[in-house]
Amino acid sequence: MGSQGGQGDDPTADPARVRDQLDRILSSVEFQAPDRSRRFLAYIVAETLAGRETNLKAYAIAQAVFGRDASFDAQNDPVVRIEAGRIRRALERYYLVVGRDDPIQITIPKGRYVPSFIVRQPAISPENRSEPKDNRRHTLAAQQKPSSYRDLLLPIGVPLVLGLVAILSLIRPLEGLFGSSTPAVATVSSKGDELKAEILVEPLVGTGRQNGDVDIAKGLTDEVIAQLTKINSVIVKAAGPQTQIVASNRPQLSLQGSLGTEGSRLHVQIRLVDRADGTVTWTGAYDRTFEGRSILDVQEEVARQIADAISSRQ
Repeated sequence: MGSQGGQGDDPTADPARVRDQLDRILSSVEFQAPDRSRRFLAYIVAETLAGRETNLKAYAIAQAVFGRDASFDAQNDPVVRIEAGRIRRALERYYLVVGRDDPIQITIPKGRYVPSFIVRQPAISPENRSEPKDNRRHTLAAQQKPSSYRDLLLPIGVPLVLGLVAILSLIRPLEGLFGSSTPAVATVSSKGDELKAEILVEPLVGTGRQNGDVDIAKGLTDEVIAQLTKINSVIVKAAGPQTQIVASNRPQLSLQGSLGTEGSRLHVQIRLVDRADGTVTWTGAYDRTFEGRSILDVQEEVARQIADAISSRQ
């Protein structure tokens, strides 16, 4: 592939293998990204494989993927940056959950939209490693040793053990008949076996008048999900048409909220609701400024603080 896919990529990552890896990612339920993010990823991979990676700028992507017209301004409409960040997080999650052994890793380096294709070497199991000749000779010699006392006693020991088991199976009913002086001991589950709370993250609503508020809300929703998955005491579900809510004994909560922008300021309102009776168990408000910072940095900071607040409650 030459230099396709960015500096440092393995030249053996030929286009056919990269396309197979892309299909594997897009068909996986663990690649949690909306349709337009999937179109985004497929587009930049196809352009890179075709040798047109120099055209992968925000302006061209906005027109080809998001249907923006010639008046598109990346400074006032951050849709490309937001979607690129969303795809990065979705790819990180995919390779963390199910893609550990995939032959090729597709990434989007920060600050650019040209994907990288990294060939991953399969792990060599100890039994597949070649042994030195001396080791093989020792192994062969060990296999040719005469039978040990353990080998001779094995045919006797197995029937003896089976006989003891049969005797014990006759004794246990007698214990139940005559009673036992040993008090029953209650089994106490360890902390790791306690039921985890289940949190359904509903899409945040963009309530401001700015054109990018809806996109910021989607990006913050994805970032909140990514941060919550780092908490061991909760089970995280993303709301969607295929999400199934199954009744269980564990606490079931919904994370809801809205956001709006005014100039360079972002206002976020979050609440945690008990799905059993609609009780609001926690609320949080976050005000941040975009001055001197990227939208992705602000989203990550707010999402991390939301996750920390929820983690402290569990």
